[in-house]
Amino acid sequence: MSALVLREDRDGLAILTLNRPDKLNSLTVGVFRELRQHVIDLKTDDTIGCVVLRGAGRCFSAGHDLGDIAEGEKVPSPGWHSETLRMLETLPKPVIAAVHGHCYTGALEVALAADFIIAAESAKFGDTHAKWALTPIWGMSQRLPRRVGIATAKRLMFTAEMFGAAEALRIGLAEQVVPDAEFDASIDAMAKKILANSPFSHAANKRLLEATDSRDMDSGLQWEVLKNEGVGPDMQARIGAFMRKD
Repeated sequence: MSALVLREDRDGLAILTLNRPDKLNSLTVGVFRELRQHVIDLKTDDTIGCVVLRGAGRCFSAGHDLGDIAEGEKVPSPGWHSETLRMLETLPKPVIAAVHGHCYTGALEVALAADFIIAAESAKFGDTHAKWALTPIWGMSQRLPRRVGIATAKRLMFTAEMFGAAEALRIGLAEQVVPDAEFDASIDAMAKKILANSPFSHAANKRLLEATDSRDMDSGLQWEVLKNEGVGPDMQARIGAFMRKD
């Protein structure tokens, strides 16, 4: 049986690919179980400095497998899906969601657990929980308003409207939109820029941004000073290499 989530490592980059292309990469407990194991493995893998999450075939993912929902999923524990995405979100290395084609509802919740989204021009987004009389339990109500603002999040959740990559960029959901023909190259270029910088700084900055999100300015500034993680073990080598260029 083929893996439901593939992992490919390349020069410090780990590419995780949702691998149910015949089902538009719809999300099942099995997919989450494999994604969760990859996240666990990546957390302590010092050979990896950046992670890309994407989908095989025609799209990123059409969302939660409605067939699984109708049949009654056997979830290992309450909140297990949400916990898995939280593990992805708090990985001590940058995570990019590379979205092409469909990215609906549960799939959007997965993408929002990444640090940011790069979208192909073909990308289509939407939260359809309300269309099916469902409510989010994978993080939509928390991550979407933090990304796009609460009024926009309400509009998207209440209308269940689908929207394209240009609108995703306009509202701040996507960080970058690129032509489909340039999608792979753009992902690689972004990953290389990230990998060129210090993994120590990336991990420390993620923790800093996480800890101070939504704090008032003064307490955030205080946290930055008092909880500062200092300098990384690669600082001297990096500064030395820069000085030698002169």
